[in-house]
Amino acid sequence: MSIKFGTDGWRAIIAKDFTFDNVAKVAQAHADHLKENNGKKIVIGYDPRFMSEDFASVVAEVFASNGFHVVLSSSVCTTPALSLAAKELKADEGVMITASHNSYRYNGYKIKGGYGGPATPEMISSVEKKIGNSEIKLGNTSWEEFDFNKLYIEKLKSYIIPQIFNQKPEKVVHDPMYGSSMGLLNKVLEETLIDVIEINHYRNPFFGGHHPEPIEKNLPLLMGKVVAEEALVGIANDGDGDRVGIVDEAGEFVSTQLGYVLLLLHTIRNKKTEGAVAKTVSTSYLVDRICEKEGRKLYKTPVGFKYIADLFLRDKIAFGGEESGGYGFGFHIPERDGLLSGLMILEMILLHGKSLTEIIEDVFKEFGTAYYKRIDLKVEGDQGKLLVEKLKKEPLKELAGFKIKETDLTDGVKFIFDNDGWVLFRASGTEPVLRIYIEMPEKSQVDLILEESKKLIGG
Repeated sequence: MSIKFGTDGWRAIIAKDFTFDNVAKVAQAHADHLKENNGKKIVIGYDPRFMSEDFASVVAEVFASNGFHVVLSSSVCTTPALSLAAKELKADEGVMITASHNSYRYNGYKIKGGYGGPATPEMISSVEKKIGNSEIKLGNTSWEEFDFNKLYIEKLKSYIIPQIFNQKPEKVVHDPMYGSSMGLLNKVLEETLIDVIEINHYRNPFFGGHHPEPIEKNLPLLMGKVVAEEALVGIANDGDGDRVGIVDEAGEFVSTQLGYVLLLLHTIRNKKTEGAVAKTVSTSYLVDRICEKEGRKLYKTPVGFKYIADLFLRDKIAFGGEESGGYGFGFHIPERDGLLSGLMILEMILLHGKSLTEIIEDVFKEFGTAYYKRIDLKVEGDQGKLLVEKLKKEPLKELAGFKIKETDLTDGVKFIFDNDGWVLFRASGTEPVLRIYIEMPEKSQVDLILEESKKLIGG
């Protein structure tokens, strides 16, 4: 079989392609890549998926047998905890055994840089080219174990203002979705007046029967629990803890676009973090308005946090992220961090002394309203790709009665309307799916654009 890395690591079905032999093969190629670059130290972490710790041990054995100083996590950890360890422990690179938000059938191999963020395309390409080129070295089972979570928790504690969390007793509900952020928010806030109520917080390799992805359809229990407990907010994290989903005090899911906007405002206004802002092409127009008002330079990239992480390495970035709920902070590492994102939302609520609903209303008053929807439309064969190519060659002049003022081809085809609203068409490169993203000033306009967009492909 051919082993290929996607946008965020190599992922495959356990026991079919994600086997001990194939993981060892990838680890050997990774070791060869690091030796070529005079690397000497590697850190390895893993999530609570089926046999993740065993796959991590295989990776550790390969690197140890190749003469590396190996530091293996002493327990399940999040991806941002592994990335932080790579930087703090001065490793050359890191490996995270996880399939993130994919279903329980999958596991994966993520490569991290010693700077504490996603591997660059050059690093990935170097490893891919070496897969299967040399004999796998095994036999050395001696390596160091380290508590990455302890390091991570102390770092998160250093970012918050303790007094804000000690004004009066309040409740927050945390849903780690059976993933690697289990118990961590509790530990960060253990010396405060905040009562963290956890749900779905034990190891379940089946993730309760759904993907560990913090999107609205997967969070009915969190939405109900927030209301039942009269909590300030609900925070959900994906399987490896690098993404976040937010539920307001009324039990309503807060769109990931608004999550970006809220965290951006908190980071630059309340945390006073200096630097530019980075967003993907599928992120809210409110970001443009905020950057214009705040005098911040704004970078726009294709979809994928790797492009945001690259900007963190090349320039001073205050905040960056994407519409999928993955956000990075300039005062942290160049990595998505779902737990830190939830913590910052909570800090913002406490600092303002208002409900999340009220804070969002204030944002809308200052910068205008914005409503968002995304659908992943299953199509026949190459229908999605063909539509995107057609729209590139023959851009629309209007859609559903809305005039198009600009076409953006950064990633897929994005049509921007006179009212700043937009629709983006992107075809999946791995499955017969057409992704349609829509943001408009009114909810009714979103549904109207969606229906007209589906007609373009006969949906």
